[in-house]
Amino acid sequence: MEIDELNRLLGNVDNYLLDQLLKGRFTKDMKILDVGCGEGRNAIYFLQKNYPIFGIDPNEVAIQYCRYLAKSIQPETDIHRFQVGDGAAIPFHAAAFDAVISSAVLHFAEGHAHFWKMISEIHRVLKPGGIFWMRMCTGFGNILEESQDLGEGRYALPDGSERYVLLPEGLQQLEKMGFQFLEAPKTVLVYGQREMGVFLMEKKF
Repeated sequence: MEIDELNRLLGNVDNYLLDQLLKGRFTKDMKILDVGCGEGRNAIYFLQKNYPIFGIDPNEVAIQYCRYLAKSIQPETDIHRFQVGDGAAIPFHAAAFDAVISSAVLHFAEGHAHFWKMISEIHRVLKPGGIFWMRMCTGFGNILEESQDLGEGRYALPDGSERYVLLPEGLQQLEKMGFQFLEAPKTVLVYGQREMGVFLMEKKF
């Protein structure tokens, strides 16, 4: 396959989500929700291959573009699969999805309560046995030594951004909520800037 064909197929997909696609983690009988889908960069492959992909984002303009993108790729798609919505109040019923993905979104939480409300909503809309993949800022290494603690789990990071940061004790809380890690959590240190973690879990209960 030529590079331009590959780009059309995958779009600007998150590299770590591509890893899961290559592992065959998602199948066409799975209803998938992208929490914080933005303009749909991680939905392109699923649309190209006719997966039942849904998305929410609080940005109305981004959702309008995502709907346009979905229709241009898959003319028969229901554009209302992509809705304006908040991760703390997901507008879908309980156990509606086989998989939830969320890339570089949850670290915009306003604090502990907001973060865990979003995680709780993701847990609610997942079926038992469903998978949850997320990528977000973490503090597993020494990045916090170079950061300013803003309280409520938020930090001013060396890259100039302010983010909610998942700490090791947060992994224990995820397990208590009913998630089980399918792969060991991974983090990547962007030297002198931030630390990003990738997590793949299954809803056990």
